[in-house]
Amino acid sequence: MTLTEPVDRTRASSAPVLEVHDLTVTFPTPDGDVRAVRGVDLTLRRGEVLGIVGESGSGKSVTSLAVLGLLPATAKVTGSITLDGEELLGRGDKAMSAIRGKRIAMVFQDPLSAFTPVYTVGQQIAETVLIHRGGTKKQARERAIELLGLVGIPEPGRRVDSFPHEFSGGMRQRAMIAMAIANDPDVILADEPTTALDVTIQAQVISVLRTAQRETGAALLFVSHDLGVIAGFADRIAVMYAGRVVETATADDLFAHPRMPYTVGLIGALPRLDQRSDQPLVPIPGTPPSLLSLAPGCPFAARCPLATAECRVDEPALEQAPAGEVGHRAACLHADQLVGEGTDPEDVYDLPPAPTSELASVPRASRDRVLHVDGLVKTFPLTKGSVFKRRVGSVWAVDGVDLDVREGETLGLVGEAGSGKSTTLHEIMDLRVPEAGTIELLGTALDRKLDGSTVKRLRGAVSMVFQDPMASLDPRQPVSDIIAEPLLAIGRPRDEVSRRVPELMRLVGLEPAAATRYPHEFSGGQRQRISIARALAADPKLIVLDEPVSALDVSIQAGVLNLLAELKATLDLSYLFVSHDLSVIRHVADRVTVMYLGRTVETGPVDEVFEHPLHPYTQALLSAVPVPDPVKERAREHIVLPGDPPTPTVKQTGCRFRSRCPLYAMLPEAQRSRCEDEVPTMLPHGRDGADHTAACHFAREKQLV
Repeated sequence: MTLTEPVDRTRASSAPVLEVHDLTVTFPTPDGDVRAVRGVDLTLRRGEVLGIVGESGSGKSVTSLAVLGLLPATAKVTGSITLDGEELLGRGDKAMSAIRGKRIAMVFQDPLSAFTPVYTVGQQIAETVLIHRGGTKKQARERAIELLGLVGIPEPGRRVDSFPHEFSGGMRQRAMIAMAIANDPDVILADEPTTALDVTIQAQVISVLRTAQRETGAALLFVSHDLGVIAGFADRIAVMYAGRVVETATADDLFAHPRMPYTVGLIGALPRLDQRSDQPLVPIPGTPPSLLSLAPGCPFAARCPLATAECRVDEPALEQAPAGEVGHRAACLHADQLVGEGTDPEDVYDLPPAPTSELASVPRASRDRVLHVDGLVKTFPLTKGSVFKRRVGSVWAVDGVDLDVREGETLGLVGEAGSGKSTTLHEIMDLRVPEAGTIELLGTALDRKLDGSTVKRLRGAVSMVFQDPMASLDPRQPVSDIIAEPLLAIGRPRDEVSRRVPELMRLVGLEPAAATRYPHEFSGGQRQRISIARALAADPKLIVLDEPVSALDVSIQAGVLNLLAELKATLDLSYLFVSHDLSVIRHVADRVTVMYLGRTVETGPVDEVFEHPLHPYTQALLSAVPVPDPVKERAREHIVLPGDPPTPTVKQTGCRFRSRCPLYAMLPEAQRSRCEDEVPTMLPHGRDGADHTAACHFAREKQLV
């Protein structure tokens, strides 16, 4: 399905439906009061989308929870929250319960936690209808089926009786939206509803939210840390920092003419799908301030490139920005310095030049091969029985993966959840004979059981950085021991280890004096830098990175990506970089491999694949990635794939993508049979000959960005 309907920017009426004035939220702690929200003003009109963005801890989610009265009883909330002129603040739980779900509804970030696991999805939606609308159980069930169909759940009459754990992540989020719109609310609050979702599922959820808003006429408050998601969806945007709104404007004006250095940094920190990478991203220096004891003046002053002594005296008010459109306000004493035809983040933040490697001038074919995977297969047994287990089938996790990484090269590996990316990494890192296919690692073929010395050599030459740095770092060890562990494992002398640990910490931008601290004493970005230092300890040739920045704020993510680029250039490293964020892959990778349901479907130079994708699946992935530019984003074609990938418990025949393929749906019957019976092989279809290949019988180039 292709979304062609533009967002109606004139749909919002002038009458405010929700008004927040001077909202403050304070949480008492043993160390003092945390002022999580400090004087927030928001106005939301009927039919309007207001986006709230900012780093973690800026107060976005606390603000939305305060509107619904869902904060803990210990929280002290002052100010005013009115719904159609009626004051909500101070109402008891019984009075708010009559409003929640009927006039104001919420879509939570984690739908699995928001749903009750012991009731079916249909029962929970029907309960909302019965409480607020009355009627019979039969009518409520029919309404639940209608809503599930509206949000795109396949076979709603059957899936209404499914439990939440039987839905995929995207289906659960769609069901949560169905529950939110069950009673035609006046306001929908969406708190990070697309976080941690694949880009294709994210596109489905945004499409469903648009449909829900159109059907109900509700105002939508959309909370997100991703400015790209906000760009093409919101009418107006409020940027929050340290518990306050520091800039607000229409989406078009905010992206074209940001008037707050923090907003400029957030925009510059985003990798962009529509731009080739030749400059570092903007890593906003430092971290957000503690809300326990804010220093006088602007809270952003310690991180701001434009800050002066005047900024540290009084906190600036949110005022009309110089030369800004009506309604464009910024809390910055130096907003006038940002006036002009757009604001280039590189002109505001002092960025180092892009790192270059000597290997960049060496032709790819002349470089040593670091990793080569051909036809890799991995299945897992599907068993039945609790005491005496018997195999009743197989899970085809990987069924034909091809990878090739050369010295000094980054290969990006992309695909939806369940495509087999992580299983592929485990097969490489386990150093075992594959079930089928071949793996060659640094010239060593994994075609037999390796002896101890070979395993030890490869363990030092190949390392890994995991998605969650907190889970991958031992909380009982200080950082010095964590970084030293790989060196000790390969038998390096302790005096060499003692010299190497401070060098590694400096290399990743950490102070060696912090080596005695424990992982929980560091921020998320610092913990990932520790993970990178550990991965570098044994001087590896190849580093495997499994979603290394997906859990980080965009500003912290930018710093880590810049660090990886610098290390690659200076140490001539090779990376196998797995990510569900194709914008990140566009920025970091030299080549990209696209996987679908355990198979490689397209591979080639990253710029060639992203600008001229051949496979319909690659085209859908790229179209689903938001571009942080409202004008461009609204003009782009968005291909929303129906449903979810087929189950990997069944050995697929023919093209695995055909059940969701928009091209297959348009083919004549004679050509469809080829897709159904014949597995497509990787063949050169692109303009660069064999260097750009795709596994599609009817591959055709499509320009999207």
